[in-house]
Amino acid sequence: MINNAYIVLANGQIFEGKSFGASGCITGEAVFTTGMTGYLETLTDPSYYGQIVMQTFPLIGNYGVISKDFESAQPHVRAYIVREKCDHPSNFRCETSLEPFLLKHSIIGVYDVDTRQLTKIIRESGVMNARIIALSGDYTKDKPALTELETFNNPATKDQYLAQIASYTIVDAVKTVTCNSCKIEENAEVVFKQSAAYRAVPVTPEGLKINDQVEAAKKGKNLDGTNKKVVLWDFGAKANIRRELLKRGLDVISMPSTATAKEILATKPDGIMLSNGPGDPAENTEIIGQLAELTKSGIPLFGICLGHQLLALARGAKTEKLKYGHRGANQPVKQLATGRVYISSQNHGYAVVSDSLPKGAHLSFINTNDNTCEGIAYSDIKAFSVQFHPEASGGPLDTGFLFDDFVSIINGKPVPGIQA
Repeated sequence: MINNAYIVLANGQIFEGKSFGASGCITGEAVFTTGMTGYLETLTDPSYYGQIVMQTFPLIGNYGVISKDFESAQPHVRAYIVREKCDHPSNFRCETSLEPFLLKHSIIGVYDVDTRQLTKIIRESGVMNARIIALSGDYTKDKPALTELETFNNPATKDQYLAQIASYTIVDAVKTVTCNSCKIEENAEVVFKQSAAYRAVPVTPEGLKINDQVEAAKKGKNLDGTNKKVVLWDFGAKANIRRELLKRGLDVISMPSTATAKEILATKPDGIMLSNGPGDPAENTEIIGQLAELTKSGIPLFGICLGHQLLALARGAKTEKLKYGHRGANQPVKQLATGRVYISSQNHGYAVVSDSLPKGAHLSFINTNDNTCEGIAYSDIKAFSVQFHPEASGGPLDTGFLFDDFVSIINGKPVPGIQA
């Protein structure tokens, strides 16, 4: 049975498609991502919490659902919009198709929609809220949703209905998703073995892959052969951040977003990793305060995405919301120290204001499309951060060397363009 679905934008425009996965009604912040692959990583990336995600690539689901590719234990999107879904995936690792996966996790999906037109609207008007009304074909079950359609179509109630959609806000995002990826953690040996099978191993700045676990782990060890220790402060971490640290011989301790500076320092870490995560960075005042204390410890810090923004805020910089954000696996970033351009994976709606950087902080990367801040290096503390995702599962792997730079700083070795 084919069931109708309706996407009602906060500006009053409505799109009709077909529903798959769960049915019902849901409101969220509508965003688009331009990745041609990696839809499983998108669905399970905690950074998408509170958002209705639309894929611009036309066919989604062609390699099915593969749990080993998940970035956390479950999906975090509010709903999922695609042009065309694949019901018969073809891949030797496939476990199931996309629809049963969405249904299992009560995620509403919409397909057979003009995603190109929807993308143009968001790109020109900016990110906006939307309401999805997905019917199941059961009149009794669908009655509340049909009532909503009547409310929207009634001139006397339409404005109030749209105002309710526009009023939706994402709240408690970081607290909701923290440590979700811990549920799928595996040890270093398993991680490297699985990664080596697909050549997803550490890559040097020259592009050479290190497919030997012992060689890759050398710099992460102490003189006595034990592993150096890194705390992964989890604001909604992608699992691949932890995997990249493990591949380099580091022991990783995941700690929740509610952890204090005192609790983190009590583990006696050699380095602290500030993870990605969802929501408005400026709302996390408690984390920012604790992070300001950590910057006084002298322990090396490496921030990714939200972690990058929080570190900047803790040092006195400002953040701003972008018109429609950067989401996809094809974002070009320029490293200012070398002039080299890398293709990066990104997922963020906020950015650090470049002109607000305090003394001791300078731009290390910029986005070549809009010149926004993509990286910061700090000269007064052992810290650096990037807005993009160097762990980049499922790709590209261009900037994975930044994890090696982090290990080098932990080992007290200067890294050109990051630490003098």
